Amino acid sequence: MDSAALIQLAQTTLRSPRAAARMIAALPLGREVIWTSLALVAALNALLISAMFVIAPPAMALPSYFQSPLVLFALLAGLMVLYVHALSWVGRALGGQGAAAPLLAAVVWLQALRLCAQLGILLLTLALPPVALLASFVVTFWGLWILLNFVAELLHLPGLFHAAAVLAGAALGVLLGLGLLLSLIGLTAQGV
Repeated sequence: MDSAALIQLAQTTLRSPRAAARMIAALPLGREVIWTSLALVAALNALLISAMFVIAPPAMALPSYFQSPLVLFALLAGLMVLYVHALSWVGRALGGQGAAAPLLAAVVWLQALRLCAQLGILLLTLALPPVALLASFVVTFWGLWILLNFVAELLHLPGLFHAAAVLAGAALGVLLGLGLLLSLIGLTAQGV
């Protein structure tokens, strides 16, 4: 895909998310492309989050390993994969159909767009903090609306309420699974 096609896909994603989801699902992307894109987006997001920690430290204290870009990379990549599979499973349980690969490609695309938005918000934070806060809220809610439409389209769900139920069920499943995993490996004792 050339840059003009990527810009067109970004515009379609912002204006008509269901059409963008269909376009992403129709792309002949191999597994290598999807997984390499996932790794790249996770790495860039980890670097941006690390830069944000340096520029504006979080209000609450985080464990020291969250300061490491490598840990953030592993966490972001793992959560993307885990959440996509949870979306797929919960979607099928609620009557949806669809493969996990186009959903993973769509989530990677949305994370790439979110990375661009976060970079813009970071620049706004340096220049106009109140505007950056407003922009952050807009990006969060618009991104959620886009994700709902992507999930509804790619899992062939009847509507956005079904997609919201899938998102909530997948988030709950991921949280419970991570809580169990963290307790099994002993990270809860460290304050995670």
